Amino acid sequence: MKILLVAYDFPPIPSPQALRWAYLARELARAGHQLQVIAPDVPGYGAGGLPVLPPCIQVHRVDPGKLSRLLFGRGRKNVAPQDSAGTIGATLVTEPLLLAAGSAGSVVETLNWKGRLRRKLERSAGLNDGLNWKGRLAEKIKDMVSRHTFPDYRVEWVPHAIAKLEEVILTQRPDVVVVSHEPACTLLVGLAAVERGLPLAADMGDPVLAAYTPLKWHGKALALERAVCEAATLVTVTTDAAAKLLLQRHSGLTPERIATITQGFDPSFGAVQGDRLVEFDPERLELLYTGSFYSFRRAEALFSAVMGTAGVRLSVATIKAPDYLQKAAEQNPESIRIVGFLPHRAALEAQRRCDVLVNLANADPVQVPGKVFEYLGAGRPLLHLRGAEQDATGAVITQLQAGWDLAADESAIVEALQQMLQLKKSAALYERAADRASVAKYGWPALAQEWTGRLQGLLHPQSGRISP
Repeated sequence: MKILLVAYDFPPIPSPQALRWAYLARELARAGHQLQVIAPDVPGYGAGGLPVLPPCIQVHRVDPGKLSRLLFGRGRKNVAPQDSAGTIGATLVTEPLLLAAGSAGSVVETLNWKGRLRRKLERSAGLNDGLNWKGRLAEKIKDMVSRHTFPDYRVEWVPHAIAKLEEVILTQRPDVVVVSHEPACTLLVGLAAVERGLPLAADMGDPVLAAYTPLKWHGKALALERAVCEAATLVTVTTDAAAKLLLQRHSGLTPERIATITQGFDPSFGAVQGDRLVEFDPERLELLYTGSFYSFRRAEALFSAVMGTAGVRLSVATIKAPDYLQKAAEQNPESIRIVGFLPHRAALEAQRRCDVLVNLANADPVQVPGKVFEYLGAGRPLLHLRGAEQDATGAVITQLQAGWDLAADESAIVEALQQMLQLKKSAALYERAADRASVAKYGWPALAQEWTGRLQGLLHPQSGRISP
């Protein structure tokens, strides 16, 4: 197939949706399909150790609009198409909006009295958010514009993306246009493709109208969601619960036109020199959490349990450590350490060398974070901490016998940690990880093949498939 992918989040942006389509695009190209990508010309967050795309994939970088140029364009320059970290395409470098997190190995931050005073003032003012003043200003501007613009400030990219869409249609005539949501602005480009006579595959991920959608945009979000569900040849989501919800909302969407394509992992990943940024102690039980913290994703019970259990250490790889995590690490450096931001490859490498991988539940119990599938591919047991009732993530872990699914209760966590310590002493800890064969269906090659099969069956129902 000749596939045109429209994705606002695409490398060098290292978001979960960007990673999803970097991996899927790579596997589709490996299977012989021809891919072109329309993405914005915006910077990423530096060399993120992202997966390398085959050179046959052509990426069209499109003007993101005046606001994004104002916020990100100054000081930008192009660097080599592929650096030592394996970045896709030309990495766009700007004067950083994020404060440097430091190397992953430098877990102790040394501050003089002025630095300690500034830290206290930032904490008391609620400014300890990992951004410098330019970053905070940029976030405020984006939030202000998004409050008055639907879907958000990134919609200014849409006219430029549609212009490139029309150019590619004239010169290449793709068989299908694929749009990657989020952000929702890509869906507008997908509807423009339908108006121009091309079939649309909408990778919705989550619904447009979600729990976090501002109340003032509920009507517009639902209308956009409905338009895409009715126009698309294939709609894909990441959970069965999302598929059920969309079918309930939109009578124009039929069951055969919606499919669940979960997040996945890279079964071909292999560490290379330079990936190892975190060292683990073989004499301890080493836990690792890689990801973000939110108001609904907290870990006080875990920290208390770790600090109260001898021989256990928790390492946290995150770009923005909340105050309560920083205080715990400062007061208990032997039990809790913050390793800062890890490039994607380095995070995957660390996941494969720790003892147990930690997941903190999402607010929505039907969601399964993409990180969980990444964890499953690491071959290490998982410790999933949730609310009182089992959620969708816990169900996956239980079904695959992939580790521990617990309510976030300190005493229950302590009991599990003691069990893990005994299993490590007896060299049986990794037997609690999911069997490799049972998780193969979550590998990106299998997911890409499933997506292709569903799409080809809808595009060519008589033959059931077409050649690449």
